[in-house]
Amino acid sequence: MSRPRSCLVEALSSLAAALALAAPAHAQTCPTNDPVLARIWTIGMDSSKTYPLAQALMDSIGPRLTGTPQQKAGNEWLVATYTKWGVPARNEQYGTWRGWRRGITHVDLVSPRVRTLEGTMLAWSPGTKGAVSGPAIMLPDFTSNNDYQRWLPQAKGKYVLVSMPQQTCRPDTTWAASATPDSYTRMKDERTKANTAWQQRVLRTGGGPDSTYALANRNLAVKLENAGALGVITNTWSLGWGVDKIFNARTTKVPTLDLSCEDYGLVARLAERGQSPVLRVEAESQALGEVPVYNTIATIRGSEKPDEYVLLSAHFDSWDAGSGATDNGTGTITMLEAMRILRQVYPKPKRTIVVGHWSGEEQGLVGSRAFAADHPEIVKGLQAQFNQDNGTGRIVFVSTSGLVGASTNVAGWLSKLPTEITQKFTTVAFPGSPSSGGSDNASFICYGAPAFNLGSLNFDYGTYTWHTNRDTFDKIVFDDLKSNATLVAMLTYLASEDPTTVPRDRRIMPPTSTGAAGEWPACQTPPRKSSEWTR
Repeated sequence: MSRPRSCLVEALSSLAAALALAAPAHAQTCPTNDPVLARIWTIGMDSSKTYPLAQALMDSIGPRLTGTPQQKAGNEWLVATYTKWGVPARNEQYGTWRGWRRGITHVDLVSPRVRTLEGTMLAWSPGTKGAVSGPAIMLPDFTSNNDYQRWLPQAKGKYVLVSMPQQTCRPDTTWAASATPDSYTRMKDERTKANTAWQQRVLRTGGGPDSTYALANRNLAVKLENAGALGVITNTWSLGWGVDKIFNARTTKVPTLDLSCEDYGLVARLAERGQSPVLRVEAESQALGEVPVYNTIATIRGSEKPDEYVLLSAHFDSWDAGSGATDNGTGTITMLEAMRILRQVYPKPKRTIVVGHWSGEEQGLVGSRAFAADHPEIVKGLQAQFNQDNGTGRIVFVSTSGLVGASTNVAGWLSKLPTEITQKFTTVAFPGSPSSGGSDNASFICYGAPAFNLGSLNFDYGTYTWHTNRDTFDKIVFDDLKSNATLVAMLTYLASEDPTTVPRDRRIMPPTSTGAAGEWPACQTPPRKSSEWTR
């Protein structure tokens, strides 16, 4: 057998070109001599724009909470960027959402000593009118719901802490590495008991034997604000150093704030021991009413089969305590950069290439579900969707989401890719779960369309950056981001050029836990305004 040749060498058309490319920054081996794949590699790996694109999006525009001015600014930035590259793009409204503008959040402990605390408002939280000081108290441990109802008026004029204080804010990995086995086991056992006891405490505020912890916890903040509390203080620790998950407030009149694990524990201990902590809170926000929300769509029209489509897909919205860098700024940049590469290398694709930057994914795939419902022609003509929403790591598998015949096409595309990319794949799910990935591919696979999720190595994604205050630019791994964008550009090209149509035959669904016949997941009607959404 002959030695594998460099794709760059295969693509050389003259000695001058050979001299110009004699020392590429990223040489690679390729099983084919396809010059388009070679050119995609060169531009994607040696002339990447991922860093400046990511810096502009994550640092300058910042997080993109649905319904905020930052998200709208991001939509406009996407259109302007695509337009500069000569790719037609538009912002397509699919509904309205609760508009909100975040301002500053300052939380200080002012008694019994002074300390500036690390904290922020939850999304869509009301603010304060200036700085508001008041005592902080723990949610008491009630004997019954009646006991809670009798106590409730005492919440008036106070900041109420409603989360379990952690006994340690060290990650378990540190305990496992440095503590004695007995000490580590004791810590975990005590934490488990404390969690159980806290859930029972919250359940006794829920109002009935049929109440669940989730329901009681969801309603607690509203009951406290209706009783006249100054604000609700929470902590949703993510088990990492200084990392909290920040979701949405349920209050509409007083602020809901998250304090860091360490600072929440400080205030809780002071309150539990009768040492009278007083907080000073200055939090600014502005409710903007129902505002239009958009998906950003860019298109390179097909030259031979314009009514068949390859869809690049990533959600653009994020939670807003960090920068939305790995959820899903990295997916956004992957698709944006892939389109930049394709516009240069493959400007006249066989099939139409569309990229969807979805809004409202964090609210239940709202933007992509709306797009699929509003564009049946794309669902009908879909050759492949490549969706990415797994953090910053290298893409290491493709899930065909239960389409048993699609594996032949996908395997064929992968077989043509450079080994430097394909050797990173640990598994290719043929077939996988129809809802594999829990992201926007589900909006298309429910129709039986070939929607493929691209899964990544996680870089502690679930603990450190997924929906947290630490999801920031510095967490991006640019070597992997360049590789991912190059991979997506190559897969898009190969799917577009494929002489066959990806089949849509579905797997037989396994029985449910009750023994009933399994069913393919049904498509859901998306909410078109925020009042139709519950979380």
